[in-house]
Amino acid sequence: MRKKGASGYIAFAMGIGLVYIVLILSLLWFFQADKFVQILTSERTLSALKLSFIGATLAAVISTVVAIPAAYALSRYTFWFKGVLDVLLEIPMIVSPAALGAMILVFVNTDYGVQFQSKVFQIVFSPTGIVVAQLVTVMGISVRLIKAVIDEIPQRYEQISRTLGATQWVSFKTVTLPLAAKGILASFILAWAKAFGEFGATITVAGAMPLKTETLPTSIFLRLSSADIEGTVVLILIIISIGVLALAALRLLKKKRT
Repeated sequence: MRKKGASGYIAFAMGIGLVYIVLILSLLWFFQADKFVQILTSERTLSALKLSFIGATLAAVISTVVAIPAAYALSRYTFWFKGVLDVLLEIPMIVSPAALGAMILVFVNTDYGVQFQSKVFQIVFSPTGIVVAQLVTVMGISVRLIKAVIDEIPQRYEQISRTLGATQWVSFKTVTLPLAAKGILASFILAWAKAFGEFGATITVAGAMPLKTETLPTSIFLRLSSADIEGTVVLILIIISIGVLALAALRLLKKKRT
């Protein structure tokens, strides 16, 4: 409902929205329908899309799986160094992705990192490095989002189940987890969208080798670097469309939750 005196506030919101509308409409100035189909169906673009989808999905799944117990611990328990851990989880939000990627490169050049790459799996300039880079950028965010969901669930529900004879694990599995399910799914979608559009850490760790480690955001950077404005516009429109679909799914989920 629109209230009296709200027009000034609405004007600010509309002004911010207008900035993004102008940026999106400016893409249409260089849009060419025939080139859109040509680039979209090219082997290089399809490979970049495939790597982006697989990498983002793996990163989002792994981050969600490890974030659930971590978020539960931060939400329900008090333990040593909890404050320090809270600060560490903010690192992906206060440090640039490129810096995170550089931190990964520094690690793999230590003795432990060299042994890890030789005995476990290769990180630098490999498809696995894409997943690692995306995982590092979204893991802390996933914990934050899921913790916020669990914080909203009253602890008395778990306490009641414990008085009825349920163990802590059974209480978590049958009470907390079902109540948090939609919030966890929403967190997964946001983590996936963030990982899909990740650029800085990915190109720093995995490089930009066509058909091997080139993701969609990396492909946008490479086309822009070679002054291919029309090709850049096509890839930007693709990534915007995928992002909008992810956000639409999230909004639908929130509406059902409400």
